[in-house]
Amino acid sequence: MSITTLLFDIGNTNIKIGFSDDAGIRAQFTLPTDSRQTADGLGLSLSGLCRHMNVDPAALDACVASSVAPVIAHLVRKACRAFLGHTVLFAPEDIPIPLENKYERPQEVGADRLVGAYAARRLMPDAKSIISVDYGTATTFDFVTDDTYLGGLICPGVYSSVEALASRTAKLPHIALDIDASEPVVGRSTAESINHGFVFGFAAMTEGLIARLAERLPGPVRTVATGGFAQSLARVTPCFTMVRPDLLLEGLRLLYKERA
Repeated sequence: MSITTLLFDIGNTNIKIGFSDDAGIRAQFTLPTDSRQTADGLGLSLSGLCRHMNVDPAALDACVASSVAPVIAHLVRKACRAFLGHTVLFAPEDIPIPLENKYERPQEVGADRLVGAYAARRLMPDAKSIISVDYGTATTFDFVTDDTYLGGLICPGVYSSVEALASRTAKLPHIALDIDASEPVVGRSTAESINHGFVFGFAAMTEGLIARLAERLPGPVRTVATGGFAQSLARVTPCFTMVRPDLLLEGLRLLYKERA
């Protein structure tokens, strides 16, 4: 396997790590975002992943990252330099994202949202407008028309909402948010009520916001879902044109490949 680039999507909950070549993402792994970890510990984890993938760090072209967690980004920089011999290139600081940013304060937009919007545009070049939905720590909706990032919405995250509910209710059972049904039912147990409430509640929120906001965008409008809950929701709602759990990693890969 000829791996050329190591990719890092550094989020508030997880660090997603991708091994890629010119054709696409070949493998991906997830480490927890933990501010208590050290650069040495992270570096040893990265070295282990490289051995697992039979990748010689010296043969890598680059390490490319986006981050919304500055402390962890600093650790990734140190770990890659010390253990892999590479200086990490961050988007958009080191690799510009070729979208016009229409946010009122452009610097307030997380790098992850811009990278995801860029990836969505590249994956759906024929769509006039795109709505990208990321089910991460928060659920974010981002809107692109042509090569312009218009802005977005920030809503509660699925798993963070579950954790918030559990932390305030001592008697609620553990729930997996994994159901086989394609339609909601009237729950006859607490677990069933919570599972169907969360899964179909977030599906309805997604469908409603996409339907309302798509009317305000020039068409045709396409949609893409990413993040940890995207595939589960895609099973119960038809509102997505595409589901790409690796959307941000793919965006980083394309940014590096297509950089000027």
